[in-house]
Amino acid sequence: MADARISAAESQVMGVAWAADGAGVEEILAAVGPVNGWSESTVRTLIHRLIRKGALASERRRGRTVYAPRLSREAWLTSEGQGMLDRLFDGRLTGLVAHLTRERAVAPEDLARLKRLVAELDAEDED
Repeated sequence: MADARISAAESQVMGVAWAADGAGVEEILAAVGPVNGWSESTVRTLIHRLIRKGALASERRRGRTVYAPRLSREAWLTSEGQGMLDRLFDGRLTGLVAHLTRERAVAPEDLARLKRLVAELDAEDED
């Protein structure tokens, strides 16, 4: 749906919209403005960029303007994840996993989950 990449700043606005299934400027500003030092005009600029990109839609709800997500969080995560994999690891998941496991300790529960995931993928391949 969105035809352009979403910046880090824009993703914060989207996070508020996703969490509330739509939010007004006031809610978005309260959630992300103070931690970033953003004014209302900055938040409005980010909202309008997201509307132009097709990620948000402006709707009237109960007499006020609400900005509702047109791009699902899952679709965005898929796109961002694939883009990162392509840019940094030539599209290879093993490169990403190897890099991350070298750079930080893997908790035993995470390792167990990864093993289960690999086993499930192996089982799917056998079907």
